[in-house]
Parts: sequence; structure tokens; C-alpha cells
Amino acid sequence: MGNVRIGTASWTDKTLLASGWYPAEATTPAARLGHYASRFDLVEVDATYYHPPSERTAGLWAERTPDGFLFDIKAFSLLTGHPTRPEALYADLRPRIDKRYVYPDDLPRRTYEQVWERFLSALDPLVAAGKLGVVLFQFPPWFTRSAARRQTVLEVAARCRPLPVAIEFRHSSWFAADAARGTFDFLRTHELPLVCVDMPQGHPSSVPPLAEVTADLAVVRFHGRSDRWTSRDIEEKYRYRYREEELREWVPRLRTLAGQARETHVLMNNCAGDNAQRNAAQLADLLAGSAATC
Repeated sequence: MGNVRIGTASWTDKTLLASGWYPAEATTPAARLGHYASRFDLVEVDATYYHPPSERTAGLWAERTPDGFLFDIKAFSLLTGHPTRPEALYADLRPRIDKRYVYPDDLPRRTYEQVWERFLSALDPLVAAGKLGVVLFQFPPWFTRSAARRQTVLEVAARCRPLPVAIEFRHSSWFAADAARGTFDFLRTHELPLVCVDMPQGHPSSVPPLAEVTADLAVVRFHGRSDRWTSRDIEEKYRYRYREEELREWVPRLRTLAGQARETHVLMNNCAGDNAQRNAAQLADLLAGSAATC
């Protein structure tokens, strides 16, 4: 059975800092990351979706964590076709444009290429330290299944090579009854991990809670089951604490994934207060208990 790592999608969220999860003496970024890394061996850096990282920052992450710790990096929004605030771009690459959000087609081709180059090169310290888990590409809800979209996925993977990537779809067309097998086969053919999710159902962006291995790495992200999923307030959208019975539903699925993959990354993305940290620890205990009874 492959190794299972469990962590959360943030360690710096303001509501987490205010929750009391960190000890009173953990007052610096280094102390907080050190405390987090003493509890978990994996974290997802969600902040890189909103602002691309710097090489210096990635270097500090590597320095402040123990050997064996991994960072899963969420791809910058522009690189997945999401709306991106111009001020989130590197200062010297910001377009002179009177728009609240920009997309790749709004930028000169050379500028877009430089964003890619800088984003990937900033991860070099993590790669050198053996602490880069995977670069996670979460495509937008309007990224529907098509031959052109499959080609986009392949282009993203090619740009990142040899860095590992994982693919999260946010439209149900990829998993419709007549399409799911084709989606899985496509990803397996190209050795790309599918990001499995637990999330609210019944919305256009809803993806079913599948447990499918398509590469030697399996990734699962828990987004919560909030009844305010459509809220524009991010905290409200993700404010959900899983009940034990809801986490227990995933224990056999995670064991199945771990039985087929070299490594499985499980990330709690219900980041409001200390919900993610509490649920991550709870799920780890449930998995450990399950393993003990097997």
C-alpha cells in the first residue's frame, strides 16, 4: 500500500490565526510553519492561485520545514484561465488596461510566456530540497469536456515537465455517465493524476465524489459541504466542519486509492477557522484506526 499524506490547503489563513489553533508563542511565519509541520507532512499552498510565488519565499518554505515535508502548489489563476486581477501579476508585466480582471488573451504573448517561466522557476528551491509534491491545476467551472480542452491539459503538463502536475475539473461534463471512462483513460494514458473531490452537490460546478487512480499519485481535496457554496464570500463558501460519519465515508475510498497509487495526498480545503486542521487530524486518526483493524 502506498503512503498517505494528510494536510490542509492553508496554514496562514486569517481565520485560522484567530482560532487559537497555533500556540501563543507561534507569533512569526517561521514559528507557525514549524508548528504546522510538526503536525502534518503535507500542505497545499493556495495563496499561489491569487499571487504567483517568489523564489525567495519558496526558499524560506523549504528552509523552515523538516526533511520529507511536501508542498502542493496551486497554479496561478492566469495559468488555468481564471479571471486574474492585473495587480496580481508581476509588477513589470502588468498591462496598461482598464479592466478589473484579465485573461491570457488580454496579454501580449511574450508577457504570458514570462508569467509561466517565472511561476515555474520560483519553485526551484522546493524542487532542489525534494519538497515539491505536485503543481495542482484547478480548471474553472466553464472548462467543459472537449477535444480542445483535453489539448489544453496536455499543454499545461508539457509546460511543467518534469514537474509533476495534478488535474482538477470543475464541470460535471467530464464525469457524465458516457464520458467518465474516457476522462479516466485520457488521464491514465498521459500519466496525469485526477484530483478527486468531496464538495457540495447539485451545482453546475459540482463534481461527484469519485475515487479514481489515474497515475502513481492520487490526490483528494475536501472542499466542505456548505449550503452557501454559491456565496461570493470565500470564508462563507468554505466554512464547514465535517462530521465524523462524513469523514468515515471516505476511509474505504482512501484505502482503495492508497492500494493503487504510490502516494496519496489528502487535503482539507474547508479553511475557515481551524476546521481544516481539526478535520485533517480526525481523518488521520480514522485511517490509522482502520489500518489497525485490517
